[in-house]
Amino acid sequence: MVFKLFRQNAAPEGTAHAAPTGAKASATGRLMAVASSGRVAWTPRDTGSLTRNGFSGNPVGFRVVKMIAEAAAALPLTFQDTERRYETHPWITLIGRPNIGQTRAELLEALYAQMLLSGDGYVEAVFADGALPAELHVLRSDRVRIMPGADGWPAAYEYSVGASKHLFQVEAGRTPVCHIKAFHPQDDHYGFSPMQAAATALDVHSSATRWSKALLDNAARPSGALVYRGVEGDGSLSPEQYTRLVDEMESYHQGARNAGRPMLLEGGLDWKPMAFSPSDMEFQKTKDSAAREIALAFGVPPMLLGIPGDATYANYQEANRAFYRLTVLPLAHKVTAALGHWLSELAGDQVAIAPDLDKIPALSAERDAQWARVAGAEFLSPAEKRALLGLPPQEAAE
Repeated sequence: MVFKLFRQNAAPEGTAHAAPTGAKASATGRLMAVASSGRVAWTPRDTGSLTRNGFSGNPVGFRVVKMIAEAAAALPLTFQDTERRYETHPWITLIGRPNIGQTRAELLEALYAQMLLSGDGYVEAVFADGALPAELHVLRSDRVRIMPGADGWPAAYEYSVGASKHLFQVEAGRTPVCHIKAFHPQDDHYGFSPMQAAATALDVHSSATRWSKALLDNAARPSGALVYRGVEGDGSLSPEQYTRLVDEMESYHQGARNAGRPMLLEGGLDWKPMAFSPSDMEFQKTKDSAAREIALAFGVPPMLLGIPGDATYANYQEANRAFYRLTVLPLAHKVTAALGHWLSELAGDQVAIAPDLDKIPALSAERDAQWARVAGAEFLSPAEKRALLGLPPQEAAE
C-alpha cells in the first residue's frame, strides 16, 4: 500500500488565504491521505524469474518441487533386458556413482527438479577411454540453448556461463547430452513446466503474503484518509501544521513498533477508512485457494501439504498412494526410460531402466493384491504369470 498525504489550498505563512474565483472543488476532498495499491504486476515467465519467485521465494512452490523430486529420486530402479534382470551391470555402477561430487539420489533429484522448474532436463555424458560414459552430470536448464540444424532437429547444445560457452555437437545421431522434456503444445524444442502453469497462483500467494507483512508493518490497520475541516469552515492547514502532521504519522503511527497505538486527532481532523478490513478481504482464504492451485498444477494432493479445507481423499495413506501413482511414477518412468534409451545408443547395450514397483512402500497394498490375483489365476502358466508381473523368464533368472 502507498500512503500519500495531499494538502490543498494551503496559504503561505503570514498571508490570508483567498480561494480562486470560479474554482470548483469537492467538499470532502480538502485534505486527505490516499491509499493506492498500484498496478497489477506479474512475475516474468522465464525460467530464472520463475525459479527465484516460485521456488526460492514461495514455500508452497518449494515444497511441491522438493516432494516430487526427492520421492522420484528415492525410487529403487531395475536394470533388465528381454532375458534377465541384472544385479550387477556397468550402468548400475555408473548411475550409482555418476560423478565424484554426487550420488545417484543427488543426480536424479537435480534432474527431476530441473524438469519441474523449467520443463527440460539435460544430462551430460563425460567419456574417458571406453564406450560407456565415465561420468554423468546434470546441466542447468536455464544455461542450455538448443541449436537446430537444417532438418529442424537439434544439431548442437550450447551451454553458457557468463561470457564462456561450450558447444556439444550431435554427430551421427549420437549426442553427449540427453535432453528430456515435458510436453509443450507450442514449442518444438523446449518443454512446458508446471511452474509456468502455476505462475499466476504463485503470484497471488506471494502477493497475499506480502500484503500481510505490509499490514503488520503499517500498524496492522488498512489505509485510509485524514479529512480536515476547520472550525470556521477553513479547509487548509498552515505549512507548520501540515509538516507536523506528516511527521507524527510517520513517527507514531507507522511500522510494527507502533502497532496498536491510538491516534490522537486534533481539532478538525477526522479519520475515514478507505479500504476493507482484513476479515473482509479474506486473504487467508485467498492464500489457501492459491496454494491448492499450485498443488494442482504439480499433481500433489493438497492434503499432503497440510492445506486446510481439502477433503478430496479419505485419508493420508490414500492421498500418498495417489501422489505416487499419478505424479511420481509417470515422471520417473519418463526420465528413466529416456536415460536407458540414451545410454543404449552410446554403449550399444540394450538395457532398460525402470522404477522397481515391488519395492515402493506406498504401493505395497496394491502390489500384494496384484500378486494374489496373478497367483490365483490357475489358467495361466508360470511363464505367463512372470510376464504379467514384469519379471524375466524363469530359466534366465536362475
